[in-house]
Amino acid sequence: MSDALIGLVPIYGPWIIFGIVAFESAGVPLPGETILVASALLSATTGKINIVVVVLAAAAGAIVGDAVGYMVGRRLGVRFLRRYGRYIRLDEDRLLIGRYLFFQYGNAVVFFGRFIAVLRMFAALLAGANSMPAARFFFFNITGGISWACLFGFGAYAVGAKIYRISGTLSVISLGLFIATGYALSIFIRRNEVTLRRRAEVALPDHSRG
Repeated sequence: MSDALIGLVPIYGPWIIFGIVAFESAGVPLPGETILVASALLSATTGKINIVVVVLAAAAGAIVGDAVGYMVGRRLGVRFLRRYGRYIRLDEDRLLIGRYLFFQYGNAVVFFGRFIAVLRMFAALLAGANSMPAARFFFFNITGGISWACLFGFGAYAVGAKIYRISGTLSVISLGLFIATGYALSIFIRRNEVTLRRRAEVALPDHSRG
């Protein structure tokens, strides 16, 4: 599916980037980060789309999508997520862990959740469901969305341009390291899901009552 979506970038430009990132941010399992990095590399190697346009579209999609996710979570609450979350891969364990991380590190979850694959789809929903103040949410939502789009967009563009000019082994290694760092925290959370779940059960004893 990712390849097909990436193939639409030269045709629909910033709209496809905005749409995919926005839907992912609102809770739909789509490859938002992949489309951002791929579009930035396309810009660096072919010039078919301007990198500034790529970054702006991704940042706007992240901010708007998270806003929608927050409003849905705020309106429907935790019970709705427990009942229907499995359809967007937010199962009982992930919901519990997400609530725990939110209560412990609410501001950081909204900001850094943008950079973590496991949290990217759910941070805004959880912020709304847990009644995070709107002003605080939107501050960290906007700053996080812009930071994420700039880091991955301009970062991939810089690495891609280097590969295009040099085509050397060192550049390929640099690209691999760049992509790996984007998922490092995601891997950590996946590997520590059991530990995080145990801590969450102690911190949120009312979870079973929803």
